[in-house]
Amino acid sequence: MTVFQNLRNKAESVMGSPNETIVTEFILIGFSEHPRAQTVFFWFILMVYLISFFGNGLMIILIIGDSHLHSPMYFFLCILSFIDIVISSNVLPESLVNCFFFRPTISFFGCLIQMYVGLLLVVMECVLLAVMAYDRFAAICRPLHYMQIMSWRFCTGLVSLCIVLALLNTVINILLRPTDFCGENIINHFACELQSFLKLACSDTRLSELYVQLSTLVLVVSPFGFIVVTYGRIGLAVLRIRSTQGRKKAFSTCSSHLTVVSVFYGTIIIMYLMPQPKSSSDKDKVVSLLYGVLTSMLNPLIYSLRNKDVKGAFWRVFSKKMSE
Repeated sequence: MTVFQNLRNKAESVMGSPNETIVTEFILIGFSEHPRAQTVFFWFILMVYLISFFGNGLMIILIIGDSHLHSPMYFFLCILSFIDIVISSNVLPESLVNCFFFRPTISFFGCLIQMYVGLLLVVMECVLLAVMAYDRFAAICRPLHYMQIMSWRFCTGLVSLCIVLALLNTVINILLRPTDFCGENIINHFACELQSFLKLACSDTRLSELYVQLSTLVLVVSPFGFIVVTYGRIGLAVLRIRSTQGRKKAFSTCSSHLTVVSVFYGTIIIMYLMPQPKSSSDKDKVVSLLYGVLTSMLNPLIYSLRNKDVKGAFWRVFSKKMSE
């Protein structure tokens, strides 16, 4: 009998009849059924969180502190780094602590907060990555009019649109949230995640699940399609560049963004558009790790290691601090 089944039986024996139970907390299984995987998971998550937190924090410091990076591209990158810090901090510290407990729990409202904050930030990142693709299109395909197109007023408007769409989507999900839980409080996941949460409800969740599918099409697939079309046009423009050096620079600028986009959107589409089993599986945990955690670590690594401007800003900012 697995740990998952043992916990389920204990919960049922303590709570009695499911119909008479009010769920006040959830048990997060994580990888407790696989002790070796749990150990690997702890060290992996610790490494990812430290890289994500300090890497994204460093990006924010450099972008704010160096005037050479005060451009629309780095403005969006600063917002992206902030989102990634909050996404990773929303889940990972608690997940690390839970690795030391056989029966890690989270309160009902704590689970809701973690789930909806994560949903809000993931949707913001989905739309923001599409905005960043448009910024690269303007820079490469309309270089002479770039600052006119990407004015600061327009840039702040685009970021505001990201926030409004994410808030609206989150509010609708909250309004459609199932209210009846029949005593089942075991989440086969390392964090509170929308799909796993809906599987525990005993009330009708068809409307909620339908909205999840529709919102994924609008807020994930549509931005992803926009990015693919945009980079197709960028690719055609790059091919028309005569100098080999110019082509390399353009491809280097865009390849980092495409790397993040491929991992981020691909895993979300697998998670929310593919047919889902009635119970959560280990595959769901791994997929959610990719879009919710791994991309938060990849963003600062990709944008810093492949970007001469960021490297230059690093030496300017810290050499200035050391000379003071």
